[in-house]
Amino acid sequence: MFDYSIKDADLHNKVILVTGAGAGIGRSAAITYAKLGATVILLGKTVKKLEAVYDEIVALNLAEPAIIPLDLKGATKQNYIDMSSTIAAQFGKLDGVLLNASVLGELTPFNQIHEQTFNDVMQVNVTAQYLLAQALIPTLLLAENASMVFTSSGVGSQGRAYWGPYAISKFATVGMMQVIADEYEGTTLRVNAINPGATRTSMRSSAFPAEDKELLATPDDIMPVYAYLMSDDSIKENGSTLKAQ
Repeated sequence: MFDYSIKDADLHNKVILVTGAGAGIGRSAAITYAKLGATVILLGKTVKKLEAVYDEIVALNLAEPAIIPLDLKGATKQNYIDMSSTIAAQFGKLDGVLLNASVLGELTPFNQIHEQTFNDVMQVNVTAQYLLAQALIPTLLLAENASMVFTSSGVGSQGRAYWGPYAISKFATVGMMQVIADEYEGTTLRVNAINPGATRTSMRSSAFPAEDKELLATPDDIMPVYAYLMSDDSIKENGSTLKAQ
């Protein structure tokens, strides 16, 4: 789907929540969705970064986005429920959510994984995703057609040495996506995942510090699949993990 042809008004009048919207893939997705006509809700833990994305969208004379500062590591179930209720009250619906935020943890041999590192990765990459999805589903079902998109990884389909917590979390993410997709098959909610592949982000740099970044795709390069899964062209797509490159 990386050859998907993005149309100017693909997401006209849609409301889309993007987690991890302050940088990297989340930032590019938020700006792309705004350019395609969506009102974007920017969720992240660093207000300064969210405000920079907000300013960039406003400077382009696009629909004014909303900002939700929230740290997935410390947020509670009630935080997510309240957020979903606020979105429903303010916008009347939620057409899409890109569950993009995640943490890498540390690359280390399995028998040296620190318990706190493992717990932190699971909290952000799995538990927070489950709580977010659970809280947002009622608001997503208010839309005529809604899309929930999880973020996978190559190490979430084939385990790799030293990638323990992150790989395990991404296997869990794909499993969660498939469970929700199967439960909501035949409804107005479709649920899929994207494997972005090797992309020029800070997370990638921390995992591969010696890598030549110029050889990697940029977040903007991989946006076609992100646009596709939020557009009505993907209404029949459910339970799939799509590669962005």
